[in-house]
Amino acid sequence: MDEGADNGFNHSQTKMSMTTKTPLSAIAKAFEELSGFLGSQTKDQKLRLDNFCEACSLVSVLFSCLGLAFKFAEMEYVAKVHDLVEASKTYATLENVLDRDVANDTVKKPGSHSRNLRRVRQGLDLIRALFEEFLSTDDYYLKDAASTAYSQVCAPYHTWAVRTAVSAGMYTLPTREELLQKLNETDHTAEKKMRRYIEASRPVIAYIDKLYSSRKIALDW
Repeated sequence: MDEGADNGFNHSQTKMSMTTKTPLSAIAKAFEELSGFLGSQTKDQKLRLDNFCEACSLVSVLFSCLGLAFKFAEMEYVAKVHDLVEASKTYATLENVLDRDVANDTVKKPGSHSRNLRRVRQGLDLIRALFEEFLSTDDYYLKDAASTAYSQVCAPYHTWAVRTAVSAGMYTLPTREELLQKLNETDHTAEKKMRRYIEASRPVIAYIDKLYSSRKIALDW
């Protein structure tokens, strides 16, 4: 094959990868829709739990792509999202879930929907922090980026045993190139979609925090 033909093939391959729906594009779009709703909501409109769960379910693939280092996060996150999916069959909105647990004094009780919502929110923030660190460096290995994100978002709430296990697992993280391959992205396409998620997830995370703080529930747990 001559060089011109090869370049044409590579160009079409790159173009195809940019237009193909990937996990990152689906996640970015889902959170942009949630963020858009929150930005346009009236006083009487509340964020539906089923819509929130649908977007959160898409994030699970990101944890699975990170391997053993974030296996704890994947297992916890997936279980918590599943619990909220089941809760959405009974409760229409995030507010309904929290208000029910406030009334029953079970907000922080292990296994409660409100506690699980708090953990899912933590998972979303962890991915947000990881993306920010990923985009701030060109390091071939992800250990520093992942370690920084974890220390910012999760470490303060984890036991010494969990923190130690996570630290050891950081050496099993995929390389930057391997992660992009798993996500079917290039550096260029990933950057755009990661930035979209970062911007769109912020108001969603802030909305969840406000639900707790407006009910005088501390956020440091």
